[in-house]
Amino acid sequence: MPGSGKTTTAKLINDILEELKIKTKLFLEGDFDHPADYESSSFFTKIEFAELLEQYAFLKSTLLKHAIECCDGYVLSRYKLKQDLGETTVPESFWNTIWAHDIYELPLEKNIELITEKWQRFAGNAKTSELTYIFECCFIQNPVTIGMIKNGASQDVVMSYVKKLADSIESLNPILIYVDQQDLSQSFTKAVQERPKEWSNGFMNYYNDQGYGKMHGAKGMDGTIAVLKARNQLESTIYDELDMVKFKIDNSYFDLNLHKNRLMAQFKIN
Repeated sequence: MPGSGKTTTAKLINDILEELKIKTKLFLEGDFDHPADYESSSFFTKIEFAELLEQYAFLKSTLLKHAIECCDGYVLSRYKLKQDLGETTVPESFWNTIWAHDIYELPLEKNIELITEKWQRFAGNAKTSELTYIFECCFIQNPVTIGMIKNGASQDVVMSYVKKLADSIESLNPILIYVDQQDLSQSFTKAVQERPKEWSNGFMNYYNDQGYGKMHGAKGMDGTIAVLKARNQLESTIYDELDMVKFKIDNSYFDLNLHKNRLMAQFKIN
């Protein structure tokens, strides 16, 4: 949930493990190099990619350099494209086309295929790694957001999505830590007060104007909070159904020392 302390928790876990001399790799929400998720990335079918190369022939070498083949098409990182292109003058239409193919704007079925494939690829690579990976929010939050919030998908569809990811990493013996809040209204209001106005407006529009929120007539902050409560119920159901090592941790007090001590207790660290 927004404002629940996910980022703080992920960083604390990383600190705790590092204190124990365990080699870690932390990936927070929005990391462009996430090994199991896509951030600011676009997907093109092979036909669409060929059309893109033809339409923007002067960018062909750059596009081919960054195109990663998967799922009967190609994935492009907008972040890496922008880095590589630098001051190169590029038509606005190009970026509009790239953005229109964002992986989290695709039909849900294709999104599920792409994300699941990347989790499977990550699991294969991680098997031979000595690192302990820490991921913030991409395991449950992203499938619920794209499934329920954006597309209004059923509980069964979203549950199936998350279970596919769980199956992908089963051999890695993952641990799920769910950061809980006793009062969703309070934690969301706190997030709204602490973050820029643009964030809260964008967040509420996303939650109210499409998928589940639109289907249920959500309006304003009260509407967003109602959608968040419905999301929380779905996430709780998913959590209960998952067959893996897991625990919930209450961060309602936003007390850093208390939160760290509770995490250490869960990991049985004195």
